[in-house]
Amino acid sequence: MSPASLPSSTSPGQPLQPLLNEATIVFRAPTQAWSASNGELGAAAIDGVYHGDVRHIRAISLVCADSVIEWISAAPDGADRVVFGGLLRGLDDPTPDPKVRLTRDRRVAAGRLTETLTIVSRLMTPITTTLSLRLRPEFAPLHDLKAGLPGARPVDIRIEQDPDAGATFAAGPQRFVLRAAGARLETDGDDVVATWPVQVAPGGRTEVAWSVELRDDALVVREATSPTPWNAAALAEEVRSDQPRLARWLETALSDLDALRLALPDDPEDEFFAAGTPWFFTLFGRDALWAARLTLPVDVGIAASTLRVLARLQGTERDPDTAQEPGKILHELRATTLEMPGEGIVLPPLYYGSVDSTPLWVCVLADAWRAGMPEAEVRDLLPALLRALRWIVEHGDSDGDGFLDYVDRTGRGLANQGWKDSGDSIQWRDGTLAHGPIALCEVQAYAYEAAMSGADLLEALGEDLDPNLAAPAPEDLRTWAARLRARFAEAYWVRTPEGRYPAIALDRDKRPVDTLTSNIGHLLGTGLLDPDDEAHVASLLVGPTMSSGYGIRTMSTAAAGYWPLSYHGGSVWTHDSAICAHGMARAGLWGSARQVVDGLLAAADGFGYRVPELHSGDPASATSVPTPYPAACRPQAWSAAAAIVCREILRE
Repeated sequence: MSPASLPSSTSPGQPLQPLLNEATIVFRAPTQAWSASNGELGAAAIDGVYHGDVRHIRAISLVCADSVIEWISAAPDGADRVVFGGLLRGLDDPTPDPKVRLTRDRRVAAGRLTETLTIVSRLMTPITTTLSLRLRPEFAPLHDLKAGLPGARPVDIRIEQDPDAGATFAAGPQRFVLRAAGARLETDGDDVVATWPVQVAPGGRTEVAWSVELRDDALVVREATSPTPWNAAALAEEVRSDQPRLARWLETALSDLDALRLALPDDPEDEFFAAGTPWFFTLFGRDALWAARLTLPVDVGIAASTLRVLARLQGTERDPDTAQEPGKILHELRATTLEMPGEGIVLPPLYYGSVDSTPLWVCVLADAWRAGMPEAEVRDLLPALLRALRWIVEHGDSDGDGFLDYVDRTGRGLANQGWKDSGDSIQWRDGTLAHGPIALCEVQAYAYEAAMSGADLLEALGEDLDPNLAAPAPEDLRTWAARLRARFAEAYWVRTPEGRYPAIALDRDKRPVDTLTSNIGHLLGTGLLDPDDEAHVASLLVGPTMSSGYGIRTMSTAAAGYWPLSYHGGSVWTHDSAICAHGMARAGLWGSARQVVDGLLAAADGFGYRVPELHSGDPASATSVPTPYPAACRPQAWSAAAAIVCREILRE
């Protein structure tokens, strides 16, 4: 791309969400850079350098004055580095072998992007040329970009010409500084151009470098500062000889999880996983909990710190605008109000619209305790545990039918508040949408497990609790759970031409919504179902209408609403399949669990071992590699954590 041809930041026609599947990403939360496979930024809608929830830089183009740059390679090295390789044949001699090479070594740290540009020559004569870097600032909010409506803000640019040539770009609370030692800096329209004179001795090499340092005073999250909590290479090496695909997936996944770690500014020692790139570089209750839970076999610490972070933000009052209730665990944290144009959704910066985060918080606390979380740390969280348990048994049921449910009472929040939170995710087998309040099947399983595990925790550690906290008796929690289990057995099971199975949910009229979905896999291993029913559910999930060969579909192919590229209505989500496999293993259904793992390994191989948020439900019999869902986030924390689940299952 020539310097004069950088694209504008908007495109004509209908606004469209950017596609991600062909893009190259390097990142370390909360900073990320998206580019083409040749390293250039600007041609695709997603391209740019982001910090927090703002795209600071729209486009970057590199030009050699005396040769076209012919890019031939891109070599990632973990989550935060990629090296692009190119040829400068315009500077070469006439012999067939290329003798002048250019490498572009890009690295991202939190709040910083650096590139080292190296020309290496095999020629016997010197080279004199120039390299020019063209950069276009933007400062577009991330969610305007996601809606296909990005817009550049007015930018204040100040250039300093000195040996450490620098330019400062600012727009409100966001700013960045470009440093390009040895370059001449100048403005050209909306762009800034850095130009280096370059001389390469015969058989020699020459390097120039540049960097940007990014800052956002409005950020509500910050980078992780602790060392990587695991040895990815060692964990991968343990399985390499028997499971080479799993070894490669583990290396990539653990690198991604490391780079996804974030903290809150006031408590930097407690870290959690950001949900995923590019849209979710922040705290999501459900996502952080599931990612931490699936990662427990390699690190208990991230689960413990995630639990503490969420406990500090636990609901304290009733507020319909934020969906907050006493004891409730939040859904997401943002710097500003989140508006979704065209969907009528307006979410406040601190939003609690999640029906499953609270019981999952209890389940993760119990799992972390059993996995070795220090007892003193568990005891410190017992008051938060009591508040969460009270929400489950007192507030989670909005209509008094005995099941946890949700309904958006504002008309501006999320219509669906389980993990399948798109507007059309809860539908009948004939394709019509269910109406709320909705009581999801998996939420009843989480609630049952939370009550039983909460009872165990209180029985083991609750003897010194402040009596003013009014802790429920363990036997009362177990009685509540037993009644929930009995009610579930009476209310949720349906029989359709696909067989007998639990409904995805009860609707507002207490009717079981009869679509066969992956939600039922989340019931496995929780204790909500009898063993025979667990075996039956597992057999349906690995059957032809639900198993794609690359994981478990979110919806059966026999449902009227099935579409392989539907976000929640036929696609495959890696974390969802991993949760199903995890439940199968907990239920002792190892054959089914390994069948799911085989599909996930095939998917990982097809995606170069960075498995996206979701992919198409197309069957493996019809395509030799999984079909991307082109707008899927990549990487996603809970998709990466699925590799650890597969490791644990294959070790048995």
